[in-house]
Amino acid sequence: MSDFKQRALDYHAFPTPGKIAIEITTEAETSEDLSLAYSPGVAEPCREIADNAENVYKYTGKGNTVAVISNGSAVLGLGNLGPMASKPVMEGKALLFKRFANIDSFDIEVTHETPEEFINTVASIADTFGGINLEDIKAPDCFIIEKALQERCNIPIFHDDQHGTAIVTAAAMLNALDIQDKDIAHVVIVCLGAGAAAIACMELLIQCGAKREKIYMLDTKGIVHSRRTDLNEYKTLFANNTDKRTLDDAIEEADVFVGVSGPNLLSTEQLVKMAERPIVFACSNPDPEIKPELAHSVRNDLIMATGRSDYPNQVNNVLCFPFIFRGALDVRAREINQEMKIAAVHAIRALAKEPVPESVLKASGESALTFSRDYIIPRPMDPRLCNKVAKAVAQAAVDSGVAILPMPDHYND
Repeated sequence: MSDFKQRALDYHAFPTPGKIAIEITTEAETSEDLSLAYSPGVAEPCREIADNAENVYKYTGKGNTVAVISNGSAVLGLGNLGPMASKPVMEGKALLFKRFANIDSFDIEVTHETPEEFINTVASIADTFGGINLEDIKAPDCFIIEKALQERCNIPIFHDDQHGTAIVTAAAMLNALDIQDKDIAHVVIVCLGAGAAAIACMELLIQCGAKREKIYMLDTKGIVHSRRTDLNEYKTLFANNTDKRTLDDAIEEADVFVGVSGPNLLSTEQLVKMAERPIVFACSNPDPEIKPELAHSVRNDLIMATGRSDYPNQVNNVLCFPFIFRGALDVRAREINQEMKIAAVHAIRALAKEPVPESVLKASGESALTFSRDYIIPRPMDPRLCNKVAKAVAQAAVDSGVAILPMPDHYND
C-alpha cells in the first residue's frame, strides 16, 4: 500500500471516523437551558413558525444549511460505486462548505430505482434546508433530476459537477484568453468529453461569448456531429455540422482544448497541431488528458491547467461552490440563476489579477504569484474568495429579482 493511500485512509478513520460532526450552538448546561431547548420552551418557536412559515429562518438553522445529496452513480472519476461509497465525498463537500464559507452541511445518500424516485425523495425533504448541492450523479439523469427539483423546490438547487466546474473553467479560460491575446468569439474549442461537466462548461463559455459553431465536442464515438442518430437531447445541442470525425481532425489549428474525459487521451503529436498560443485545460482527475511536463516539452507558447493541486492553474470547484451558496443564502435566493453564475465567473476571474497576500503565498508554498501563464486563477486557500464571490452572487440575485432579502450590511465592511 502506498504511503499516500495509507495517509488518506488514516485521515478518514482517525481520530473519529468521518470528517464532519454536529455542534451545539447555544447553552445546554442547566435545567432551564433544557426546558428552553426542548419541552416546554420549544413549543413557542413552533407556534411562531406555524403562524408564519418564514419564521423558520429566525428560529432554526435552516438559513445556513445545505444538503449535499448523491446517489453515487458517478463518484469522482471512479464511476457508479453506489450511495455508500459516495459518502466520503459528500462528507468532504460538507467539510469544504464549513471550512470555506461557514455553511453547515449535511450529506445525504439516496438509494433509488429511477430518477423519479430520487426526485421525489429529495423534494420531500428539501424544505429542511436552505439549499441543496447535488453531487456525483451520472448524465443524463443529473440533468433530469436538477431540472425537476428546481421546478418543485423554492430553495437553490445546484449540481456542482455541472455548474461549479463550468464557473471555475470559464473564469480561468477568460483569463487565459486575455494572456494569449485571443478573442473568445473567434477561438476554436475542442471539448473531449460529453457528460454533465463538459456540456455545462461549453454552455457557460457560450454565455461568455464563445460561438457554438466553433465548438467541437467528442464522446467515446468521436465528434458529436449533426449526422449522428445516437445523440441524446443534451449532446444534440452541440451537434456540429462538420466532416470532422476524430480528435485528430478537430485538434488541427484549434485554439483551446478542454478535457473532461480520461487520462492520457491527448498526444504530443495532437498538441503540436494546435494553433499558436494554445490553451489546454486537461481536467481529468487524478490523471490529466496530457501531463503538463509532457505538454510543455513540445509547446513553449502554451497555457496549461489541470484539476490537480500539484501543478499550476488548478481548476478546482472549491473556488466556487461554497461562495455561490454563501451569497445565495445571505439574500435567501430562491434559485441560482444564470446571472449569479456569470457574476461568480467574473469575481473569480478578477481576483487572479489582484496582488496576492502573503498569507496566500505561505499557504500555497510560493514565493510570488502574479497574473501570468502559471497563475490564471486564484488559489483555493485565498481568504478573499468568500467575500468577493459571495458578494457578487448575492448582488446578482438581488438585481435579477430572485432574492427575498436585501444585500447584507457585512458585505460593505
